[in-house]
Amino acid sequence: MIRRYTRPRMGSIWTDENRYRKWLEVEIAVCEAWHELGRIPGEALAEIKEKANFSVERIEEIEKTVKHDLIAFLTSVAEYIGPLSRYVHLGLTSYDVVDTAFSLLIKESLEEILVQFEALKGVLREQALKHKKTVMIGRTHGVHAEPITFGFKLLVWYEETKRNILRIKQARETISYGRIAGAVGTFGHLDPRVEEIALRKLGLKPAPVSTQILQRDRHAEVLATLAIAASSLDKFATEIRHLQKTEVLEVEEPFTRGQKGSSAMPHKRNPVRTERISGLARLARSNLQAALENIPLWHERDISHSSVERVIFPDTFILVDFLLAETINIIQNWHVYPEKMKKNLELTRGLIFSQRVLLVLTDKGLSREKAYQLVQRNSLKAWEEHHDLLPLLLADDEVTAVLSPEEIKNCFTLEPFLSQIDYIYERVLSDES
Repeated sequence: MIRRYTRPRMGSIWTDENRYRKWLEVEIAVCEAWHELGRIPGEALAEIKEKANFSVERIEEIEKTVKHDLIAFLTSVAEYIGPLSRYVHLGLTSYDVVDTAFSLLIKESLEEILVQFEALKGVLREQALKHKKTVMIGRTHGVHAEPITFGFKLLVWYEETKRNILRIKQARETISYGRIAGAVGTFGHLDPRVEEIALRKLGLKPAPVSTQILQRDRHAEVLATLAIAASSLDKFATEIRHLQKTEVLEVEEPFTRGQKGSSAMPHKRNPVRTERISGLARLARSNLQAALENIPLWHERDISHSSVERVIFPDTFILVDFLLAETINIIQNWHVYPEKMKKNLELTRGLIFSQRVLLVLTDKGLSREKAYQLVQRNSLKAWEEHHDLLPLLLADDEVTAVLSPEEIKNCFTLEPFLSQIDYIYERVLSDES
């Protein structure tokens, strides 16, 4: 079900055709290494490279009998090459090819995710700058706290996206390793130089030591990175969903012409796309659990990880790629309602300025405890009796004994809350070209 949501590029990486193509790249790189070491004649190498190919259909046909995909692949390749296929897979075990090619697939996929995250970063930067001065209420525990700007909220997302990009680059580095070291990693039938030469041609580095496989903590790190990335997108989506509530309605995901929100209620404009992002992010997180379970294997390797990886890696990459594409599109085309933000800012009748009054009272010499008591007393009355806070403070003899009416009124302004926004933006964006 997930695969139908994918962009064509990511989906094509995880096809059988591309997987076998990567296997063939590894086999050819090993042949080239053996040639450099004098084991395969130049004429033979040239013919192998010219003829080497495979048929997915033929591999599937052979595999029905041999029950081994790599052997079925090699048999198909041999049918194209002919007698010189004796030089192919020379001294190798299956996972010399499979694991090395798997690294190539993951690395290629991470490059695609990186492109998407760079695009998201650009969109968030644009929107953060656009709404730098769009004032709204900040909420903690879901309750009105103090004013912020919508751009400030997006700047937080932007900075988190930058961290995701760094993690993806680190994961790409972690997985940019291969192993061509034989059945248990001891080069029993291989010259170690074959590994060095072949992996260099493939753009990978040799694992300093391996068993029959690359150790699966590398792969778990990749899935952890994707799970964190998906969770960030879930976080963004969850915020949009909250802001789209009827009672809030400060931001709304795109609602396209002809779209329907409910089979029963024609008025509904539901945040279905952001809900989908939140739901599918759970799959990315659950796939990480499977990747962690793949780390402990028996001795030098068992096969329990293999079947799991055939599901969790293509599904997670395709899934995160889709979540990124959706998030970018939603943010580019969402509806932002500054007037509703302003209206919501005023809902609590001035309570959002309570800390400002508290601080001014303490500046005048009151203890923090006494100042807190005075402000809270009036704030609770404003909340419970639906009064504005300002006139209550102006009518409180204990408050006016310390502050003049003008000093009290000066507390009820947005400027102090916005005075450092430029500083925060400069701090976040200063390293950007």
